Amino acid sequence: QVHLVESGGGSVQAGGSLRLSCAASGYTASRGCMAWFRQAPGKEREEVAVINSGGSTLYADSVKGRFTISKDNAENTLYLQMNSLLPEDTAMYYCAADPFRSWSCGTVVADFGYWGQGTQVTVSS
Repeated sequence: QVHLVESGGGSVQAGGSLRLSCAASGYTASRGCMAWFRQAPGKEREEVAVINSGGSTLYADSVKGRFTISKDNAENTLYLQMNSLLPEDTAMYYCAADPFRSWSCGTVVADFGYWGQGTQVTVSS
């Protein structure tokens, strides 16, 4: 049974930083793809960043240079360091895992079979 549990969300002023964590159980973080998605009210869920089994990363244009995705294979934990936060970063952030792809990771919700419950990030201006 795979469980993904996010933490680290909260409220912050624009320009601030937050670090999200996603603890995985029943899943080996060193294998497969893991990603962070976000969903703002009234909008579709979108991929923010993804990391493959080798540690290669991809980012949405809107967060490049501000967000960093990483993982600790020993701790089976995924991270998202978010700096220079903007009000438009306000959303529920979700951790996702895909054990069936290792190198070429998906970019849409349907590509990931396991999801956490989400953690809210609110950025005020």
